[in-house]
Amino acid sequence: MTGSRGNGVSREWRLANVARALSVAGGTVATMTAPDVTRPRPPLIAGEREMLDAWLDFHRATLVHKCAGLTVEQLRERACPPSSLSLLGLVRHMTDVERGWFTGFAGGDRTKRYSSPDNPDGDFDDVDGADPQEAFAAFAEECDTSRSLVAGRDLDETYVHWRGEEISLRWIYVHMIEEYARHNGHADLLRERIDGTVGA
Repeated sequence: MTGSRGNGVSREWRLANVARALSVAGGTVATMTAPDVTRPRPPLIAGEREMLDAWLDFHRATLVHKCAGLTVEQLRERACPPSSLSLLGLVRHMTDVERGWFTGFAGGDRTKRYSSPDNPDGDFDDVDGADPQEAFAAFAEECDTSRSLVAGRDLDETYVHWRGEEISLRWIYVHMIEEYARHNGHADLLRERIDGTVGA
């Protein structure tokens, strides 16, 4: 699942380079602009695991790409009322989703960073004072952790979800691609409303 496995993930996508890509003018978070990434191009012909890895990484990178160049205020903006969605909220949400599914599958601590049983929508709702630099770094870290946790694991391996259902790693991959695709559609609309930018 890592770049060393040949899935085409660019170096910009790695945690350290995402952190370095953050531009903080004058050393203040308030003037930060979101980083951009080089999105990996999924292969047209590949085995099942390579194809799933590639499309998941493409969608991960697409979410960051949709935020590229925006200021803190723009990232926090709820640009499609009455929806409370923001681009920063989507990044925080998918950070929690990565941990919930892949860390859960591996038997690790699936405690979420931004939401909790007492605040189930904290990932989306608590963005007004949230730090985008922290959010992008956390997102990259969770994606790296997800890759490492499932590297070499068989797609037919299963675990018992907290709801008591047995779920395969293959299902998690397909679900995560679906989850990103849905939220990247939201990101499309948010970005167009913020500054008119359109495109894949």
